[in-house]
Amino acid sequence: MNIWAKVATAIRGGVSDAGEAIVDHQALRILDQEIREADNALIQSKEALTSIIAKRKLAGRKVGSLKSSLEEYEGYAIQALDKGDETLATEIADKIAGMETELLGEEGVAKSFADSEAQLRRAVAQTEANLRRLKQQVDTVKATEKVQRAQAAVAARHSGADSSMRSAVDSLERLKVRQAERAAQFEAASELAGSTEEVSLEDKLKAAGIVGGGAKGGDILARLKAKRGG
Repeated sequence: MNIWAKVATAIRGGVSDAGEAIVDHQALRILDQEIREADNALIQSKEALTSIIAKRKLAGRKVGSLKSSLEEYEGYAIQALDKGDETLATEIADKIAGMETELLGEEGVAKSFADSEAQLRRAVAQTEANLRRLKQQVDTVKATEKVQRAQAAVAARHSGADSSMRSAVDSLERLKVRQAERAAQFEAASELAGSTEEVSLEDKLKAAGIVGGGAKGGDILARLKAKRGG
């Protein structure tokens, strides 16, 4: 592969990477929009669920009321029969028949609302779980993307893409070296000053006859004669 072919391949690769980056960025934006729409739909579903629950409760109360009325009128019918009033008992029985028909209808309505409520509850719970997982995944992808961008910026600076960072680090190291050299110089000067002071003080003591100037040849010879005689 000649150099121009390599350049063309590199350009195509760069264009492909850039295109994929744009698509990926758009994908996140699309996901954000989808999540917002799903959130709105979920709110509407919960409102619908609330309405169905209310209707199911009303239907249940009506069923309960009809059952109570049926028991009441059955008691009336029995009392009419006990009194031998067939006509009244028949009229009450007709009313009971109508109430039983109405009860069957209301029980069907209540059951329909109960079934719809159960289905919608499951759908809402499943949607909430799916949305929660999707939001977590999107948040993780976004956070990872930010971290990797920061890492790439730091890596670029350290690799020489931005020489100012490297220059600053080099300057810092040079400052550390100079400071260490100065500290060593200050320490040596301090030691030298102390040594000079000690020598000077020693000379003064010798001159004043307070401290001896060291052993002399005559003293050593006398000591040796004394040692030999002993």
